[in-house]
Amino acid sequence: MSSPSPRSTAMKTAMATAENSGAVNGGTEWAADVLDAMKARGIRTVATVPDGGLIYLLERCEADPEMRVITLSREDEGIGLLAGLWLGGERGVLLMQSSGAGNCVNALSLPAACRIPCLMLVTMRGEWGEFNPWQVPMGRAVENCFSALGVHCFRAHQAIQVGECFGAAADLAFYSSFAAAVLVGQRVIGAKSFQK
Repeated sequence: MSSPSPRSTAMKTAMATAENSGAVNGGTEWAADVLDAMKARGIRTVATVPDGGLIYLLERCEADPEMRVITLSREDEGIGLLAGLWLGGERGVLLMQSSGAGNCVNALSLPAACRIPCLMLVTMRGEWGEFNPWQVPMGRAVENCFSALGVHCFRAHQAIQVGECFGAAADLAFYSSFAAAVLVGQRVIGAKSFQK
């Protein structure tokens, strides 16, 4: 009997986290909007470290035969992957939680120095309703860190804003060769709680 793949294990863990945490507020609606925006812009590859706040988008991407989901060990691997996709004539996006954004700081010098598009969608932690003090420092720092590195940040505080912000960020990234990130507020994904 074979053991489960790392991707299926990561997705099951993320789904369990989403189901048990309340991190599902409006998730299906904004996930559909983002996938539509991806497809309209020729984005076919999604690089990710799975997270409960991303589960509905990741499920939609996995179910779509035109999309390819690549599960990463660390978020910074996605920066190099996106650069390689662009150089090969393709477009991709990096999906991560805000706690992983700090892992990308050094790697973000690649798109900045080479003027290569880098599109990211970040589900925020350490904000509204956060119970875990370890999530707060990076949650507070993401936008300032990204801005200092030249990443243009688009904030979505409501589920209805996520698809529109994603489209605007993608257009800026791919037409102007900049790094851009959509920061999806914790109020959108829901406050996590590991209590029943």
